[in-house]
Amino acid sequence: MSRFSPATPASIVDALKAVAGNPPKVRASFAKGWCVRGTYTPSDRAREITRSQSFTRPSRVLARFSVGGGNPHVADTNSLVLRGFSFRLGDDDHRSDILAESAPLHFARTLDQMLAFLDARMPGADGKPDTAKVKAFSAANPETLNQANYIAARPLPGSLAGTTYWGVHSFPATNASNETRFIKFKIVPAGGDITLTEDEARTKPADFLHDDLGRRIAAGEARFSVMALLDRPGDPTMDVTARWPDEDDREEVRLGTIVITGFEPDQACDASIFDPANLADGIAHPPDEIFAARRAAYTISYAKRR
Repeated sequence: MSRFSPATPASIVDALKAVAGNPPKVRASFAKGWCVRGTYTPSDRAREITRSQSFTRPSRVLARFSVGGGNPHVADTNSLVLRGFSFRLGDDDHRSDILAESAPLHFARTLDQMLAFLDARMPGADGKPDTAKVKAFSAANPETLNQANYIAARPLPGSLAGTTYWGVHSFPATNASNETRFIKFKIVPAGGDITLTEDEARTKPADFLHDDLGRRIAAGEARFSVMALLDRPGDPTMDVTARWPDEDDREEVRLGTIVITGFEPDQACDASIFDPANLADGIAHPPDEIFAARRAAYTISYAKRR
C-alpha cells in the first residue's frame, strides 16, 4: 500500500514531487523549462478537421519548452527524460492549451497504475529507488515500459526546436460539417529532428538547450507544423500506454504552423497553468482516465508552487 493512497490527482502530485526529492515551488512534472512567445497560422485544411477557432484562425502563441521530471536542475544531456512543449492558441473566447511531449505514449493507463509506478520508484534512505521493486512492478505491468522503451530507442534530442512532440491522448475533433472523429496531435519541427550522438552529448554543458533555442529563434528556425493524425475504426482511444496501429504511417493533416519568435519572462508562463481542459469548441476532451485527472492535478500543482 502506497503512503500516498488512494490514487487521486492530489496524491499523484505528491508522489511526483516525492520521487523528485520535493524541490520547493516548482512544477510537479517538467519542472525545468523556458517560456516563449510566437505566432500560429492555420492551414487551408484545418477546417476539414475541426471548427475550433483556436486552430482555424491566426493567433499569438504563448508556449513553454521543458525537460521532463520534477527536478528543476536536471541536465539537458539526460537521455532518460522527456522533452515537453506546451502551447496556448486562440483568444480569450476560443482558447486551447495543448500539452505535448517527446514520446507518443504515457507511462500509465490508469491513476492506480500511475501511483503504483511512482511508488515503486520512491527513493530510499540512500536517495535511490529499490531496483528490485522497480523490476517487479515492471514485470507485472509491462505496458508501463512502453514510454521508456520508446525514449531509449532514440538518440538524445539536440534541440528543443528540433524535436517532434506528441499529444498522447485521442482527441475528438468536430469539423464545420458537424462530423466528429478522433485525432492525435503531432508537432513536427520544420527542419526535422536534431539529435546528438553519445560522444556529442558528452561535449555539451548541462544547460545547453536554452542557448541553442535562442540561436534558432534568432535565425528563424524555431518553426513547427501542427499535425492531426487521423483515426481508423478500432483504434485504442482509452489506453494512453498504447499507440494506434501503424501510427507512424497514418494519414495526417497539417492544421497550421507555429513560429517561435522570442523568449518571455518565466512569470508569463508561471502566472497560470497550461490547462489541458482548456479546449475551444471543435476539440473535445479525450475519454481516457489520465486526461480526466490532469485538469485537477495541474491546478493542485499550481497551488503548491505558489
